[in-house]
Amino acid sequence: MNSLALKRIYEAPEASDGTRILVDRLWPRGIAKDKAGVDLWLKDIAPSDALRKRFHGKPDAWDEFCTAYAAELEDETAQAAVQELRKHLAKGPVTLLYAARNEERNNAVALKAWLERRL
Repeated sequence: MNSLALKRIYEAPEASDGTRILVDRLWPRGIAKDKAGVDLWLKDIAPSDALRKRFHGKPDAWDEFCTAYAAELEDETAQAAVQELRKHLAKGPVTLLYAARNEERNNAVALKAWLERRL
């Protein structure tokens, strides 16, 4: 497996990032699309709006969020996005981009852990 990294979208793109994939459902505030360096935006791999709103601002519910998100990732639409991500991962390094301020507890961290358990 090629490397799978995480990065806030507000950090500058680097050549070592490989394919840069935004894994948020909403476009991040304050960043122009032409300057973001996003190669692919996989909205369908992001948590649903309902899930995101349910856990927003509740860092103590991290395990519950991860479990609920993992269940959503089994959905047919999300699985199509997972397959797209895997195609890019087969070709080279991939960096999952997210906008959240919390660098330890966000959907990209949960997604990376979920993917690593399955690859």
